Order: sequence, then C-alpha cells, then structure tokens
Amino acid sequence: MSNPLHDKGEHYITTPKAEPLLERLIFGSRPIILVIFALLTAFFGYHAVQIKPDASFERLIPLEHPYIKNMMEHRADLSNLGNSIRIAVAVKDGDIFTEEYMDLLEKVTDEVFFLNGVDRAGVQGIWTPNTRWVEVTEEGFQGGTVIPGGDGWDATRLNALEQNIQRSGEIGRLVADDFKSTIISAPLLEKNPETGETLDYQAFGNAIEEKIRQKYGADNPNIDIHVVGFAKKVGDLINGIQSIGLFFLVTIGLTFVLLLLYSRCWSGTLTPIFSSIIAVFWQLGILKLLGFGLDPYSVLVPFLVFAVGISHGVQIVNAMAVESADGHNAYESAKRAFRGLYVPGMIALLSDAIGFLTLLFIEIDVIRDLAISASIGVAVVIVTNLVLHPVLLSYVGISKSGVRYVQNHDERHDRKWHWMSKFAHPSVAPVSILIALIGTGLGFYLKQDLKVGDLDPGAPELRADSRYNMDNQFMMENYSTSSDVLVIMVTTEPERCSSYPVMAAMNDLQWRLENTPGVESTASIVTVSKIVTKAFNEGNFKWSELSRNQQVINSSVQRAPSGLINSDCSLTPVLAFLEDHKAETLQRVVGVVEDYVAENPQDDFQFLLGAGNAGVDAATNEVISDAKNMMLVFVYAVVSILCFITFRSIRAVLCIVIPLGLTSVLCEALMAQLGIGIKVETLPVIALGVGIGVDYGIYIYAKFEHFLLQGRSLQNAYFETLRSTGKAVIFTGITLGIGVCTWILSPIKFQANMGLLLFFMFIWNMIGAIWLLPALARFLLRPDQMVAKAKAAQVAS
Repeated sequence: MSNPLHDKGEHYITTPKAEPLLERLIFGSRPIILVIFALLTAFFGYHAVQIKPDASFERLIPLEHPYIKNMMEHRADLSNLGNSIRIAVAVKDGDIFTEEYMDLLEKVTDEVFFLNGVDRAGVQGIWTPNTRWVEVTEEGFQGGTVIPGGDGWDATRLNALEQNIQRSGEIGRLVADDFKSTIISAPLLEKNPETGETLDYQAFGNAIEEKIRQKYGADNPNIDIHVVGFAKKVGDLINGIQSIGLFFLVTIGLTFVLLLLYSRCWSGTLTPIFSSIIAVFWQLGILKLLGFGLDPYSVLVPFLVFAVGISHGVQIVNAMAVESADGHNAYESAKRAFRGLYVPGMIALLSDAIGFLTLLFIEIDVIRDLAISASIGVAVVIVTNLVLHPVLLSYVGISKSGVRYVQNHDERHDRKWHWMSKFAHPSVAPVSILIALIGTGLGFYLKQDLKVGDLDPGAPELRADSRYNMDNQFMMENYSTSSDVLVIMVTTEPERCSSYPVMAAMNDLQWRLENTPGVESTASIVTVSKIVTKAFNEGNFKWSELSRNQQVINSSVQRAPSGLINSDCSLTPVLAFLEDHKAETLQRVVGVVEDYVAENPQDDFQFLLGAGNAGVDAATNEVISDAKNMMLVFVYAVVSILCFITFRSIRAVLCIVIPLGLTSVLCEALMAQLGIGIKVETLPVIALGVGIGVDYGIYIYAKFEHFLLQGRSLQNAYFETLRSTGKAVIFTGITLGIGVCTWILSPIKFQANMGLLLFFMFIWNMIGAIWLLPALARFLLRPDQMVAKAKAAQVAS
C-alpha cells in the first residue's frame, strides 16, 4: 500500500548529471589510494605511539595579560611566590617535638632539596638556614636558626626548638597552630638551567609520591604527608590520563555494539570504526611531528576526532545501504553515496575545523594547542572518512543481511517517520517555535548565575575526595596562611621601597584588604616594621603601628625576609592570603585593589597586579570572560558563512544555526545550575559542541532541500529526509552522547564535566536538527521559489 506522502508533487533533479571530477579521481585510483593510506598510517602510527603527556605552567596562563606581564617582568624577585609546592609532614599522635619526628623531617627536607626541578636556593622549612628567629633584648637584637645547635634531641634541645619556633613568627605559616605538623616550601624551576629542558610534571609528581610520601609516610603509621601546589596537581591530572585510555576503549566498544545493531552488517560496522581510529593515529602522529604533546586538557581531543569520524561514517554507511537496497553493486553504491554526501560532508567538516580554529583568539597557549589539535584532527577526518571510508566500502560493500534490514526497517518505521514529519506541519510548527522561544527565555534567565572561573575550593579539576583536595583541605584547616595568595607588587626607584609614603600607602591597602570578605590576612614589610617597632618599645602594643620616622622604619626593615623585599629595594610585595580562589572571591579582592589604585594615583611608586596563584587565576578569568562572547561570535559567523556559501540562502543559514543557538543557551544554563564555571577546560566545550553539532543540521538540510527541489510538499520532503538521513542523524547523536557519557565516571572531575556538557550538546543539537529545523523551514523557506530557481538554473546550463 503506498503512502500518500510519497505521491505528492512533481520530481525535478532526480539524478546527478555527471560524475564529479573528485569522484572519478578517487574511485578511478582505488588501489593506489589504499597503498598511500597504508604507508601514511604506518608512518603516522609510528610517531603517534611516541607522543607523551605534556604540561607547562606558562602554557596554562594568559601571557599577554597585564597581570601576567607584571609577574613575568619581576619573576626573579618573586621566586618563592610563583610555581611552588608545599609539603606538610604531620604526626597523627603527639606533636612535632620528638626526636623521631625531627630526624624524619630532616631527611624529608634533604630529599626535597635534591628533587629534580626544585630551586634549591628558595627551599624553606624549619630545618633550612633561611628560617630564623629574632627577638629584642636589653642588649639589642638576638637571633639565629630555628634548629638549635647540638647533637641528639634531649629535652633541653627540644625545649629550645619550641622556644625558637614561637619567636620565629612562623607559626601558622611553616608550623601548624597545634604543633602537629610543619611545612617544607619549595619553589620550582620551569626549565633546567643546565639542560634547558622543561619541567616534567608527571615525573616530578611521581618523584614526590615515591621519594617523599611512600618512603617516609607509607611505612610510618604515625606520619601523614600532604602535598599541594601546581606541579603536584598537574602531575595527578597527567596520571589520571591513563584512565582515559580505558574510556576510549569503552567508547569504541559501545560504538561497535550500537553500529552493529543499527546496520546489521559487519562491514558497515567495522569500516567507520576503522577509518575513525586511523584518523586518531594520523592526528596524534602529526601532533608529535609538530612538536606537540598531550596536556591534560587536550588529551580528550582524540575522543572528539573519533566522534566526528563516526558521525560522518554513519552517514556514508546509511547512504551505501540505501543505494544497495535499490539494487546497485558495492562499487556503484559507494560512488553514489560519495556523490550525494561529499559536499555536505566537506562543508560540515570545514565548519568543524574552522570553528575550532576560532579558539586561537583566546590568549592562553593550552587552549590554542587544543584548537590546533582539534582542527588537525578534523582535517584528517576529511581525508579518512570522505576518501578511505567509501573506497573500503566499494570493495566490501553492505552485506545482504544489512540490505534486508534497511528494506524491512523502512517499511516497519514509515509510521514513525510519518508521525515525526508532522514537525513540519502548519499546525505543529508554530507550537515548536513557541516552545523554542520559551526555552530560550528560560535559558537566558537561568544562565544569569553562570560564573567565570573556579566555583569550588582546592583543585576543581579533581574530585572533591581526591588525595590532592584532601591534602589541600588539611592545609586550610591547620595553617593560617592560605595556599591561595594574591601578590600586589609595589615598584619604586632603587632604595625607595621602604620610604614612608610607600609604606603608608601599603598600610592603607592592607587595611582595606583585611576588611574585605574572602581575605584571611595580609603581609608585607609594613607588617615586619610594625612587629619590630613594637619589639623596640618593650613589646607595647601601642607601638604596633607604622612609624613616621624614616630612621625607625629603616631600622625596622633591615632584617625583613628576602621574599618581602628585593636586593636593591625597588620592589616589595603585598601578600593577600585568601580563603579560596573562587571566581567571586578573586573578583571582589582584585576590585578592591584596583579601586584603591584608581583613587590614590602616585608618581613615585606603583601598585601592580598580580602575581601568586590567585593573581594568575584572576588574569585567566578576565581573559576567558572577555573571549567567551567573541569566540561564540566567531564560531557562529564561520558556520553561517560556510552554510551560506553552500546553500546560497540566508533562510537556509537560519534553519541550521538557530537550533545551535538554542543548544548553546541551554548548555550555559545547565552549567550555571550545576555549578560548573567557564574555565580553561570548559570554554572549548562550547565551541566544540557547536562545531560538531552543526553537522546534524547540514546533513538534514542538504537532504531536505534535495527533496524540496524535486517538487515535493514541505512535509513530504521532510518525511523522505527522515527516512534517509534523519535516522542516521538520530543514531549518531545518541551514539556519540552515550560514548561521552561514560566520561562522567572519570576520576578527573573536569573530564566528567566535559563529558556531561558534550553529552548534553550532542543530544540537544540532534534534537534541534530533527525537531526545530523543520518548524523553522515551515516559516522561512519558500519551496515554490526554490523549485523555480532550480529549474531556471537547469535551463541556463
């Protein structure tokens, strides 16, 4: 029994007029092409297996931001305020004043001192000579190292140690308030000064585990060792990459099962998976040849390359099956499938690649690396899936069981496609548009709470119960100086950093900061001057103020720690210890500093933001905030231009792009509601989701337009689109969504977040192409005009 939807309208442009040149070149040289692919796969595969994890502190920060420029310019004077680690050696029972603890702490300090990558001159702990105590007596100043002289640890020496610690001012900074742990702080060298090699964060993190935690903590039931710092966090992230390989295998396995269920054909299942894996090997090999590694943020790009390959591979398998069901042999079916898909496939992949390149506008090297990596991967997919894949299928074809399944599937599901084609019906389309408008409004309302930056304490990239975050929680609970430090650099002429006007301004700024929510405490040479001035006056708290007498100030800062004043007294930092590095905390504190500087302009000295990890995070947040909207504009502009070039219609562009826009708005709303901030690792997801999601709309519209040009009614054209391309789009969206959904189980939290967001975008972009695109077409397209234009073009040619 015929379906009435099939019988409406005249038929124009039913078959291609001639084989395109590209088709003749590819299918006329199949053996040569396979040999070339085999050789290139062996070459790139050899290099792909040699690619290694890579990370760099400088590649994760916006080097062009004024804060970072200030920090890098004065880096030599801020050696222990940049990339560093803090190791807390804690006792479970008792306190640190025992012979066993002090002997172990000495060994740990020596071990840290000789770790590769440590700047040995800056290592500080109670065993290092740069940690000293000072007091004022009737005879003047007295002081010395915190560790008292002598051999062995009898009661007298332990009592002297406790007294020295209390006089050192290090309680809360290097020694816990409860005397149950001490900290060893070690600045790191980004490059080895002898070899020039960059710091290997994975090796450094493993050395911490093996030479410190395992050696001195695992076998000692009374000792716990806690480690925090950028290098340790990145090391843990790189080690977590190993689990990503397992997720990749799981994704391949799920894709295989779902493809087999979809195609009922072994060749239709294995060839797209094989071609997509080849694309991943090519991508990794090219990256290795270009000198790139896999940092913790771009390591997920091979997943996306595989996903893009599968997305386009399913379309080819589906088209092959349809052509085979019409009676064509494998060779002819592959040619006809290629002929019908290479234009929309090429445009979709170019949209992906150029869309990813828009990430290059973000001035953070790790995001630029991700953009290059993703674009190379998509460029490779253009070759593997639009050339290798159809050539392979021209030999193996679609099995008889696969052809029968396509024929029976179409007959069984015509009723379903008929029901779904009502999305293009005149009475249903307005309802869809209204729902989309409500969804857009709701999305804009809910995404008002979307924040830029971290929304959780510790390392949000890792799980809250990860070892690193547990260590960070220990530091926060037992030390008054937070690991989140904002450094304001005060620059002057040489020998002028301790002049009264400079000190008074620093004092005022510190008072403002200390009364700002989110700031635990501050420190500077002003703090030192007040303490020493009080000590000069018999410890009377009335004298715990900044003296106006320059001679008193000069005397009070003579013994200031090296970290609070540089060698020629041209720079001195103000340290603000923060409760956390959440986006709102950083914004509030940075705003206080900027407001103070704006209200108190000076000619003789400057306040410069901002070093420390909080300064780096604040700069990164600003760059991402400024780049987010610009990146989206460029992504959508690229997609729109390529769609316009392909379909030569603004109406077509709107039909394809508007569903993508709805998904972007809803994705940001979801991020706001789930407490996921826009950060280095989440910002690219928005561009990646748009780039991959546009494929659905391009394939649907290309086939939709094809049937409209045959003179079919709009609803009938959409029915045929669903029967041919629509089912492949639905399957692809669900398959890709399930594949990335497994990432939610990852021990790396940012990978879990990316998996969740990509799952949402894959599914919603598919829904938008299937549901909203035909509703928009009902209002925007003019089928009669399209047919007339096509007929005129035929006559002219």
